[in-house]
Amino acid sequence: MALGVKLGAGAFVDGVRAVSWWAVVVALVIGGVTTVFSALRWCEVARGMGMAIGVRGAVADYYRGLLLNAVLPAGVLGDVHRAVRHGRDVGDVRRGLRAVVVERVAGQVVLVVVTVVAVVVWPVDVPGMPGRDVLLAALGVVLLGVAVWGRAVLSWRVVAFSLVTVGGHVGMLLVAARVAGVSASVGELVPLALLALVVMAVPVNVGGFGPREAFLAVAFGATGLGAALGVTTAVVYGVLAFVASLPGVVVLLQRRQVPAEPGDQRREQVPALVG
Repeated sequence: MALGVKLGAGAFVDGVRAVSWWAVVVALVIGGVTTVFSALRWCEVARGMGMAIGVRGAVADYYRGLLLNAVLPAGVLGDVHRAVRHGRDVGDVRRGLRAVVVERVAGQVVLVVVTVVAVVVWPVDVPGMPGRDVLLAALGVVLLGVAVWGRAVLSWRVVAFSLVTVGGHVGMLLVAARVAGVSASVGELVPLALLALVVMAVPVNVGGFGPREAFLAVAFGATGLGAALGVTTAVVYGVLAFVASLPGVVVLLQRRQVPAEPGDQRREQVPALVG
């Protein structure tokens, strides 16, 4: 609301109009990669807790969760639905919830660590978010994640899958910046993109829009790229992220038409990993 009053509707309208067919195709491809690797991360975490999830089913559930996250307030209700559904499938909702929480925390831990490294390599001066505070916040998140979930967060597979997803999200934001008309170098944009992803983890958005627009407006303004262009980039990213979640519509329709069978072996319990 405040951004709309200050910058006018032009930046938002420009963001929607700027999206081209090639950008839509790229968004679907990048979204496919990040969704598959996020689902693989979920499978790995669940297996460590004694639950197995078929990759195909996990990818479908992840797409549905992304779609619900995009269209419902807060941006996390799709994850809640995914966790509860999985918990019911394995007969333990609490464990299903824990698996999704750990999976999401693991992703955020890797994101924050990568962000700190990027900010050190490519220092940025964004008002209200100096490098030292980012470093302290990152350290706190890492220590909390390791202390609470240790092995599940530190698993090399989980870290590897998370690195791919972070790369995909950064790539999506870089595409959005180019579509919006940003000519800054990749070195300038990568740390801003990573910081924006950290800010986007705050669950206060509606329909995919919220803190991202505010942060990129401030960040682009502070670095001389222009606040309006920051909002336009954020809007383009929001549109592309929504497009990337659209395969979730197919999942929703299929699940409504084909009820789960009692003998469905898509998910099965397995012994928890030890050692």
